[in-house]
Amino acid sequence: MTTTPIWQWSAVDTAAAIRAGKVSAEQVVDAHLAHMHAVNPALNAVVVDLGEAARSAAKTADATLAEARKQGHEVGPLHGVPVTIKINIDVEGEANSNGVVALKDNIAPGDSPVVSNLRKAGAIVIGLTNTPEFSLRAFTDNPLHGLTRNPWNADVTCGGSSGGAGAAVAAGIGTIAHGNDIGGSLRWPAHCNGVATIKPTQGRIPAYNPSATAERPLMAQFMSSQGPLARSVADVRLGLEVMAQRDPRDPWWVPAPLEGPKPKGPIKVALAKIPADMDTDPGVIALQRKAADHLADAGYAVSEVELPDLSGVWQLWADLIMSEVWTLQKDQMLAVSGPDFQKTLHGFVALASQLDKAGYMKAIADRSRHIRNWLAFLEEHPLVLTPTTVKATPAVDADLGGDARVKELFWNDLRFISSINVLGLPGAVVPVGLHNGLPVGVQIVGSRYREDLCLDAAAAIERKAGVLVEQLWQDR
Repeated sequence: MTTTPIWQWSAVDTAAAIRAGKVSAEQVVDAHLAHMHAVNPALNAVVVDLGEAARSAAKTADATLAEARKQGHEVGPLHGVPVTIKINIDVEGEANSNGVVALKDNIAPGDSPVVSNLRKAGAIVIGLTNTPEFSLRAFTDNPLHGLTRNPWNADVTCGGSSGGAGAAVAAGIGTIAHGNDIGGSLRWPAHCNGVATIKPTQGRIPAYNPSATAERPLMAQFMSSQGPLARSVADVRLGLEVMAQRDPRDPWWVPAPLEGPKPKGPIKVALAKIPADMDTDPGVIALQRKAADHLADAGYAVSEVELPDLSGVWQLWADLIMSEVWTLQKDQMLAVSGPDFQKTLHGFVALASQLDKAGYMKAIADRSRHIRNWLAFLEEHPLVLTPTTVKATPAVDADLGGDARVKELFWNDLRFISSINVLGLPGAVVPVGLHNGLPVGVQIVGSRYREDLCLDAAAAIERKAGVLVEQLWQDR
């Protein structure tokens, strides 16, 4: 660690080095800010530089640690460790713009629960990362802050909507990046940028924005999750532990333990069969199979299995989310958004059935049936291994090719990840390797509140595949 640049250290190692006095929080923050200023101009991943406040926080962190040593007290698990926050949750005193020009002055009166929990753990926020308008595209670009580039290849997307978060942490800006996910917005950028993540079970990490003037629609609340992106699975696990602490402002937060009982015998993993109607890239699917081999080598019992009505679950996701957007949010969105967003929004709407009142009620009821079927399936196979996408990472503006292209991307390419949101299940993504020079990750889905099993399996794959961004750094 001592011969490696500070910005390349893991969150786990950085926190340990600060606690041990091997390096100061001020040195760590200065190293990350210097690196951010060197690489971010080409990426545009961090769109609000909080360097001045971060340096002040680092000085305070060092003084706090010195006093804690005198008193024999412990400091937080991320004491002095640099992190980034996606620009769609509240950071006190900063604008929660959500990538929208009309919201550029939407100053947060307080911290959201995720930010509060990170600060309580001692983390230092060094910047806010980019997102598409209203965080509703899978490609990170907006009229307020512009396009975010993928650090592996500037011509392909960094994903979305947590694209800025994924690009930042892959490039070495911060050790852990906050993101969120309502249809794949943690897992898709993790795949595109070659990093790891966990979309937690709904209710695991508390969510609330003090700047919000209205509550989100019901299914948007139930399908979205906050979570960490990081370069290693161990850092994702640490980020999850910190972010998941209770906050009374979220009525859906669940006090579930972070570790559950280990299944008896070899853990059964369902290697997801690819639906016959999916057009796939053989190189991407080959890496899913390689991940399955890594799990088998680690002692998991892997068998190829058809998943319970994947397509029906995906369609339910599209119908519920798009009906809520079209009924409650579209007028505001269309009034203040740019043409690219509007084009993509109409493509999303074309994927869905617009539900009337009775249809919406029936769809919510049908969601329970799907969840029950999946929970029964996960009793037999505690983990499911799927592709994150079945195609190669597309260009930066691939969703602007019209309704047919939007359908291809979200119905064909990303069906495995968006479906999991309607179920409220945890899903980890871990890189497996490169295909044509671009990262490929796989998704590991578990039962409710079994993020631990998902991350254990992700770590087993990582032990074989390595930490992929180290290749990115070596090539630069």
